[in-house]
Amino acid sequence: MSIAELPLADVATKHSVFHQILVATDFSQTSERAFAEALMIARENHAQLSLVHVMNIDWRYQVLENPPEIDLEEQDAQQRVKAFINALAPGEQITATLVRHGPVAQSVASLASQQGADLLVMGTRGRGGLSKLALGSTAEEILRIAPCPVLTVGPQAEITPSQNPFPIILFATDFGKGSAEALKVALSLAQTKRAKLILLHMTALMPATSTSFPAYTPAMPTADDVQAWQSSSRTTCLLQLKACIPEGLRLEREPAFVAGTDFCPEGILTAADRYKVDLIVMGANHSASPKMVAHIPWTAVHEVVRKAPCPVLTVAG
Repeated sequence: MSIAELPLADVATKHSVFHQILVATDFSQTSERAFAEALMIARENHAQLSLVHVMNIDWRYQVLENPPEIDLEEQDAQQRVKAFINALAPGEQITATLVRHGPVAQSVASLASQQGADLLVMGTRGRGGLSKLALGSTAEEILRIAPCPVLTVGPQAEITPSQNPFPIILFATDFGKGSAEALKVALSLAQTKRAKLILLHMTALMPATSTSFPAYTPAMPTADDVQAWQSSSRTTCLLQLKACIPEGLRLEREPAFVAGTDFCPEGILTAADRYKVDLIVMGANHSASPKMVAHIPWTAVHEVVRKAPCPVLTVAG
């Protein structure tokens, strides 16, 4: 289904969007910030909140049948989970605290499915460049395989005030399948939170091929040709963005539509800063090899999460 074909029935009405929230933690400072965000969302939606930590077991222990070291590490992890909650949320009702061991991304995604989670929250250190190329990004691997929307709190993200969560939401779309799923969440949040919704699409600085221009133009298009193409492209994009709002859907605040010409991550980040948004919603394409993609430094999703001034909610599709 393309984004323009989204039926009104697929958009939630004005009730709590999230009911089962799962937070993945590695006890880092970024995890603490993600947990704080999850707590606020859980309170706002009267949702159940669970916490999971996945242990990275030494490969030497895995070849043994019942290594005592794993039991000791699991006991230590359980104690750290309790200390984590007591320090950050004393007296809060946490539905479940879980410790698992195995591949982190697969374990978290599998548990989210088992728990029936409708939101997964996690923090990320936002590795970039050679660091990401060498070590990868567990957060990006998770958000590409998760069975539910993923809220990622990056290193530069400001935590949303609890009394008015998500008052301005930026929905960034490439009009693909992943964006169609993300649009449902963005519209539901806009309704439930009475939020201002900004819909954005960024077009490449130059068309992919010269066939976008008339046949009589030279091999290298002139500045006037490019400007005319960009103007036409912007008009078309604005029409597509307006078509994203299903007919009959009523939002309390008038949505805004932004079509620009820039590299995708830069355009999204510029708009997020300009409009002082509190949440970015975007699609994250599935990949045949999410682990490999998690090592690529320049993916759009990773760059947005790493540099965004607010949390980023992604929906795999």
